[in-house]
Amino acid sequence: MPASAFFAKAAVSTLLLPPTNGLLLILAGAYWLRRRPWPGRILIGTGAALIYALSMPLVANALMGTVEPAPLADAALADSDAIVCLGGGKRFGAYDEPGGEAINNATLVRLRYCARLARKSGLPVLVSGGAPLGGVAEARLMAASLHDDFGVTARWVEAASDDTRDNATLSARILLPRHRRITLVSQAWHLPRATQAYRDAGFTVHPAGTDYANREPFSLLSLLPRSSALHASSVALREITGQVWYNIRRS
Repeated sequence: MPASAFFAKAAVSTLLLPPTNGLLLILAGAYWLRRRPWPGRILIGTGAALIYALSMPLVANALMGTVEPAPLADAALADSDAIVCLGGGKRFGAYDEPGGEAINNATLVRLRYCARLARKSGLPVLVSGGAPLGGVAEARLMAASLHDDFGVTARWVEAASDDTRDNATLSARILLPRHRRITLVSQAWHLPRATQAYRDAGFTVHPAGTDYANREPFSLLSLLPRSSALHASSVALREITGQVWYNIRRS
């Protein structure tokens, strides 16, 4: 993917998702407040209510529930020819690591689950992730962590992809036709879109979700705003929007 397209997609995503979407409504309302008071007040109120609602754990968990698949079954793992672990990002300011770059927490969680599945099944592993923002490719950092931290060696390293569609397309060049049935490891919320991309690339996919959303028992605290809940809502809405856009491109 060209760098301009990557940054354009990221910018549009930021504008459509919380809290920016609510803030834009509030700014629009403030602009109209003197010219047309009632529309201005409605926009400000709507923006504030949107941010508040999406900051509630109750709402965030409901949104996450629409995108997270069921956990991987043992039979699905046994039916696979390989495990594919998707990169979830890296840290540039990793001053505690040689070279100043390291996988981020999301990728680390994926690798931990991938390593567990690899040891359990004996299946070969492909790690996938490029460097859309520059520096060392995620997949190379992932392979190093998988080996050094979890004692599992990745057989394949796909280090040129910029997004999920690229992950699937470039993984297909490496694995197909021999390794068609795959267990696909990623955060649970990311798997619906990722699964569709890999199926379109020619794979039979068994989604292997990890890092499911935290669902505390309901209490009055579930109605109070939290920054973590706002982040979860943003992640879920980004995936829902991504699925819609992906289906439009496929049609």
